[in-house]
Parts: sequence; structure tokens; C-alpha cells
Amino acid sequence: MVEVTVTPSSSLADQVVQVVVCGLAPSQLVTLRAWLTDEHGERFQARAFYRSDEEGTVDAGRHAALGGHYTGVWPMGLFWFLQPDSLFKRLVKRDVMGSPFLVHLEVFDGVCLVSGQQDKPLATCTAERWYVSPGVQRVPIREGRVRGALLLPPGPGPFPAVIDLFGGAGGLIEFRAGLLASRGFAVLALAFFAYDDLPKGLTQLDLDYFEEAAELLLRHPKVRGPGLGVIGVSKGAEVALAMAAFLPQVVATVWINGTTFLYGNPLHYKGLHIPSIPYQTERMLFTELGAMDNSAIFADPRSPAYSSSAIPVEKIQGKVLFVVGEADRSFNSKLFAQLATERLPQDAYRLLSYPGAGHLIEPPGSPLCSISSLRGSPRPVVWGGEPVPHARAQQHSWQEIVQFLELHLNPVPAIKL
Repeated sequence: MVEVTVTPSSSLADQVVQVVVCGLAPSQLVTLRAWLTDEHGERFQARAFYRSDEEGTVDAGRHAALGGHYTGVWPMGLFWFLQPDSLFKRLVKRDVMGSPFLVHLEVFDGVCLVSGQQDKPLATCTAERWYVSPGVQRVPIREGRVRGALLLPPGPGPFPAVIDLFGGAGGLIEFRAGLLASRGFAVLALAFFAYDDLPKGLTQLDLDYFEEAAELLLRHPKVRGPGLGVIGVSKGAEVALAMAAFLPQVVATVWINGTTFLYGNPLHYKGLHIPSIPYQTERMLFTELGAMDNSAIFADPRSPAYSSSAIPVEKIQGKVLFVVGEADRSFNSKLFAQLATERLPQDAYRLLSYPGAGHLIEPPGSPLCSISSLRGSPRPVVWGGEPVPHARAQQHSWQEIVQFLELHLNPVPAIKL
């Protein structure tokens, strides 16, 4: 009897699992398909074609896929190369506490290009992919002006603290915070617009708000100070770097594909004003699919006219990890990181730069999203990236990010699922 297994069957979304099919005939050609449905009812799927070994086994960790959504040996290929059935959809876990993603695996005889009701799988199984470990607590935060969610590891603590920031879509996104909390960090997933009673749009960066959030987090009885970490992507990376420059509480900063100048939104902090560089929206391009390529709307920050809009990274007292996707089609992240590191001492930063990786470098449970709809945007937005190098970048950078935060915040050991 043919059987497909995922081991372990329940795991964290960034954890490597083993996918094995047994009971096949020797050298049998089969299709392995994985699919899930997100919380909005959108389906994502991946398939790959394999030939079993002489024992009638396919082991995704040892055997090469011959074709499909990927080729070669990819132990996590069926998870990392998921693609949406509908254009411009991004796989994001919204409810991190209440349920996992249920990933359905199916085995079909031969090359199965599409799966209809008439196609009966030889074997099936389901894997749970969670974004929190057992015992992680979620505490809604609505104190003073601060809005977000605090995710706490189990136990009395105290735990090292991290503020987690996303970008231009606004709202509250918690999946990365959940995974970090599962590794022993107390993580504040922080909203800064388009959530609850916060402003619907982003007109300026009020650094006093982020300082209030940092102080709130450090006052928590389960948080160990005196410093904290900040991780941000896109506009969130810009904010994270500004926090590192002005807030002494920030001792470790992870900057993922952001800018190092103020673009579109000026910064205000205790009477200080840093002007922004206007977006040159007339330079955006439309792709053949009708999506917006915004990579040209950022004026060259090296122009002397824009020197006053630079984030003063030379003021940073802590450490910075720059994570760059060289195929980023949203920003020229490589240039921005270079301009920042030129003004930092060599022992103050690390730079990870990945050819072929796009803008949305996320934990490795997230498949590449190269184009997606974005709240507030009239058209889908191009993020860039190629599936194989992007997957490798996510796997490597996530390990480096966790180790960087562990090193500079000295957390407790990770929780085992």
C-alpha cells in the first residue's frame, strides 16, 4: 500500500520536516502535490515529479525532483514553492494563535499536471504548520497610544524583548512575532497605521510613538532589559533604523530591504524634524500583468540635495544586521545598505546580501511572493525575486537573524514543539 508521511506531522512553520512516500513500485514516476487554503479561502499549491528508487520510495530530502515547481533536492520544496491559484495573492497567516495552516499532501501516479475529481491520489496526509509553539501567549496591546500584540513565551521569564515592524500595507501582522516568541523572545508586533484607532494612512513618522512602545515593552514584568531589539522590513526597516539612531534602548536592529533615508514621510522626534525625499511617482512602470514596478520612484539619495533626509546612522550605539535581496524591485536595497554601512564602524554591523532574492524576505515558511495586491494601492505591486535563490535566502537569513538577536539580547533557550 502506498503511504505518504510528513515527520513531524505538527511543526512550526519555519521548521524542516521529512516528506517520504513508500510502497511504490521501483522506478515508478509519481507526482507529489501540496496544497493549503488560507484564511481568505485562497488556495496555494505546489507539485513536483519524482521517480521512486529501487525500494519504491521517494524521500524529498534525498531524491531530486525531475520537474514541476522546482527541480533538484529540496527537502521543503513542496512547502517553500507554494503558488497561489489566483494572481497577486500573498500567503500570510493572520490568526497565529487559533489554528495552523493545514497542508495537504497527495501522491498521484505518473505526471499529473492538474488535479480534478477524476484523479484519485494513491495516498494522502495532512501536516500542521504552526506559527506559535505550545504555551505562547498573545496579549492585545492598547495602552496609551500604542497598538499591537505582545507574544510571550511560556514560563515566568524574564525574556529578551523585540519589536516587530512591517511595511507600507499597515495593519497588524504577527506571524514573524509568533515564530520569534517560540524561540524565547518577548515580541511586540507593533502597528503604526491602518489599525484600530491609529491613522488610516502614513503621513509622517512620529518617533515618539515608537519610543512609547519601547518603554511600554521594557516595563513588562516578563521582559528583561535594559535594551531591546527591533526587526523591520520595507518601511518597517526604515523605522527600525531610525529607532536605532535615536533611542538608546535599541541595542540590536534587523533591517530587511528598506531605505536608509526618509522617503515620502518626514520624521518628527522631540522637536527634531528630518525632511523626506518626495516619491517620483511619474517614474513608475507597469508590467505586462498590469502591476506597478516602483523601483524607479526613489530619487537618488546620493544627490547633495537630499543629504538632510539621511537617517543619522552614525548615532547608532547598538549593532545592526542588514539583510538585502539583490533582486528587490521595490527599493534599491543594496544601495541603501551600502550608503548606511559606509557611515558605520565595521564592528557595528553585518551585511547579508542575496543575489536573486526579492523584497519580501520572510521566515522560510513563506513562499516567494514576487507580485501581490497591497492595501491602499490601486494596482498590484512588484516585489521581485526568483523562487530558488529567494528560498535559499530566506532559509539562511532567518537562521542568521535568530542568532544575531540571541547574541545581542542573550535570550533563554528556544522552546521545543
